[in-house]
Amino acid sequence: QFNIARLRKSKAGSLSGGERRRLEIARTLVSNPKIILLDEPFTGIDPVTIDSIQDIVRSLREQGISILITDHQVRETLQITDRSYVVREGRVLCHGSPQEVLANPDARRYYFGEDMDLP
Repeated sequence: QFNIARLRKSKAGSLSGGERRRLEIARTLVSNPKIILLDEPFTGIDPVTIDSIQDIVRSLREQGISILITDHQVRETLQITDRSYVVREGRVLCHGSPQEVLANPDARRYYFGEDMDLP
C-alpha cells in the first residue's frame, strides 16, 4: 500500500516528497492511532503521488481511522473529505460536506473564489 519497502536503507533526507509523505503516514500507523493529523500532505508532490496519498487516506478511513487534514490544496483535500471546515482569522467560517462548503457564499468570497468547483 505504501510502496516504501525498497527505501528501508535510504536516509530520510534523500527521499522525494511523496516518499516522505508515505513514510510519515506508515510511521504513524505503528502506534495504532484512532486519529491522524496530516499537515499539508499534498504540498510539494506530483499529481500521481497526490492520487496515491488520497488512496491511502481513503483506505485508512475505511479502516475506521479518523483523519484531520490541514492543506491549501483545496481540490485535492475536498475530493477525499466527508466533512470540511474553512477557517478564517482563527474562526470557523463554515463547515459541512465538501459540496455544502463549496456552496457557501462567504467561503467562495474569502477563500475559494467564485469559479471553484470539484471535478
